[in-house]
Amino acid sequence: MKLTFESFDEYKSYFLNLIELERKAEKEFHLDEIKHLTGKQRQSRGRALINTKGKLLGKFLDYLIYRFSYQEEREHQIKVGDIVLISKGEPLKFSQEATVSAVGKKYIEVMMKEKLFKSKKYRIDLYVSDITFKRMKNAINSIENSEFDPEIILGLKKPNIFKAETTSDKLNSSQNEALRLAKNSQLFLIHGPPGTGKTTTLSEVVRANLGKRILVVADSNVAIDNMLEKLKDRKVIRIGHPAKIESDLLKFSLDMAIREDARYREIEEYIDKIDRLKKTRDKQFKKPTPAMRRGLTNDEILTLASTGKSKRGLKPSKIKQMANWIETTNKISYLYEQKEKILNKIIYEQLRDAEIIFATNSGAGSEFLEDLKFDIVFMDEAAQSIEPSALIPIIKGKRLIMAGDHKQLPPTVLSEHAKRLNFSLFERFANLFYENCYTLKIQYRMNEKINRFPSCEFYDCVVESHESVKNIKLSDIANISELVGFDVPIVFFDTQGKFLEANKRGSHSKYNPLEAEFVKRLVEELLHLGIKPEDIGVITPYKDHEEYMKRIIDGIEIKSIDGFQGREKEVIILSLVRANDNEEIGFLRDKRRLNVAITRAKRKLIIVGDAKTLSSSRTYAKLIDYISKEGLFRPITSTM
Repeated sequence: MKLTFESFDEYKSYFLNLIELERKAEKEFHLDEIKHLTGKQRQSRGRALINTKGKLLGKFLDYLIYRFSYQEEREHQIKVGDIVLISKGEPLKFSQEATVSAVGKKYIEVMMKEKLFKSKKYRIDLYVSDITFKRMKNAINSIENSEFDPEIILGLKKPNIFKAETTSDKLNSSQNEALRLAKNSQLFLIHGPPGTGKTTTLSEVVRANLGKRILVVADSNVAIDNMLEKLKDRKVIRIGHPAKIESDLLKFSLDMAIREDARYREIEEYIDKIDRLKKTRDKQFKKPTPAMRRGLTNDEILTLASTGKSKRGLKPSKIKQMANWIETTNKISYLYEQKEKILNKIIYEQLRDAEIIFATNSGAGSEFLEDLKFDIVFMDEAAQSIEPSALIPIIKGKRLIMAGDHKQLPPTVLSEHAKRLNFSLFERFANLFYENCYTLKIQYRMNEKINRFPSCEFYDCVVESHESVKNIKLSDIANISELVGFDVPIVFFDTQGKFLEANKRGSHSKYNPLEAEFVKRLVEELLHLGIKPEDIGVITPYKDHEEYMKRIIDGIEIKSIDGFQGREKEVIILSLVRANDNEEIGFLRDKRRLNVAITRAKRKLIIVGDAKTLSSSRTYAKLIDYISKEGLFRPITSTM
C-alpha cells in the first residue's frame, strides 16, 4: 500500500485508475446479473423484486412517492437510500431510476421526479449510481487546488499539532485528551476502538470550534445522521436526498428549510404557472422539430408569424403554431429563471447562516456546496471511506479532524483489481503521522472478559472497561442456564468436526446447516430465559449462512459481520461456519473481521465453531486459548 506520492500526477494516475476499476466492477456486477439471471433468480439473491403492484401515494417536496407492494414477505437487500431501476420486466430495454425512501415487510416506497410509466406489474432492481464516482474524479483532479494542504495529502509534509487548554464535562479523561489535541490542530485522527465513544468525542470537538465555518461529513447516511443527532441543538443544515435522511431529522434538511422560507410561496406560484404553460403549449401548439421548421431559426419563425407570410412551403398557420410554441417556451424559460433566482437566494442564505453543515462525503460534492469553502472539515467513520470518497469534502476545508478505527473492517471494494482502495486515507495518515493520532482508552460497551482479548490483540492492551460495564452479566437482565454457559460472559462451543460446512450450487459463499440448527437451539433457550428478542443478535461471516439461518430462526436480527459494524446487543451469537478437513478458513483470516465480530456483545458473547479448523489461524488459536482460561470452552455433545 502506498503511503506517499511524489507528485500530483502520480496521485491522480493512481486513484483515477482504481476508481475506474471499481466503477466498472459495481456496474458490471449489477448489469451482469440483470443480463444473465431471470427476474426470479435475481429476486432469490435479494437484489430484485418481481411482480409488484405500483401505486402513487402522493408528493413530498418536489418528489413523487410510489409504493410497490407484494402479497408475501420477501427477503431482499434493498434498503432506504438505494438506487433502483423500475421496469415492466426487462430493465435493460426500458427502465426508470428512483431512490428508495421506505422499506416495509410487504412493500418498498421510492421517490422520483418523473411520473412513472403505467404497467399492471413492476420489477424493481437494485442498481448503482454514477454520481459519486464523478464527484470522486472531480476531487482527484482538483487536488492541487485543495484548501487542505495538498502536500499533506500526498504525504510529503507533516501537519501541525496545536494542543489546546480545553475540556468538556461530557467527556472522560481520555476523550478530553483527544479534544485538547484535536481542537486547533491542522490534522488530527481520533482513533476509536469499539465502545469508546469516538462519535461523542468528535461532536464535542465540533462544539469547541463553533464560530468557524464547519462541514461535518461521513461516508454513509446512517453515520452522518448519528452526528447530526448529537448536534441538532445548534443551527444546522443537512444536505441530501430526503429519502436518505432519518425521518426524525428531516426538519433539519435543506429541502425543508427552503419550504419553510416565506419566499417559497412565490416559488410555488412560478411552478404552477410553468406547469400551466407547459400543458397549454403541448396541447395547443406544434413543436418546431427539424423536419417541420425546414431550416428556419426561431427568430425567423417569429418574424414570419408577425407578418403572416409563408416560406419554404410552410403555410402561415403552421408558422403561427410554431411561433406560439416558441413564445410559450420563452415565457417558461423566463419564469424558470425567476424561480431559480429566488431559490438560489434562499439556499445561499440558509447555508451562510448555518453554524454546521452536514453531508455525506458524496453530498459534499453536490451543486449546493460547489463554491463553499470551510475552516474545518470533520469526518466520522473515516476508516470506512475509500480515499477518493474522503477527498471530496477534504479539499473544501483548511483543517481536517477525522474519527474512525482502521482496526475494524475496511471500506467495501468490489473489484479484485482495486483492492488497494481498502487502505483508507485514515489508515494512511495513521501510519504516516502517528503523532497526530490518539487512541481513546475507555470503553462503555462490554463486560471486561469480552473486552480484554480484543484490547490486547488489536489495541496494544490500552482499552480499559469503564466501571459501569466492567462486570455487567446476563443474570442482571434474565435467568441463566447450563445450555448458554451459565453467567460466563464469553463462551465457545466447539462443534468438533461434527457440523461440516457446505456450498450452494454456483455460490462462493458457505453455510453450515447443523451449526445453524444449534444456533437456533441457543436462541430459543435465551428467549426462554427471558431475554427480549431485540436484545439478541446473531452474526456470521457468510451471506449464505445468514440467509439459511433467517429461514429457520424467526424474530431475531440475523446479519453478516460486515452488516453489524457499529452495532451492539446485550447478547451476540457468532456462528463461524468453517469446518473442513483442510483446516481452511478463507476470509476469516482477516483479523479486522474477527475484531468487529467479538466486540458487538455487551453482556454475553457465544461463539459457535470448529476449534480444529479455526486454530489453523494463530489469532483464532489465541482466542480459543483465552476463552479456555477466562471464559468457558465447551465441546458440543449429543445431549445438548
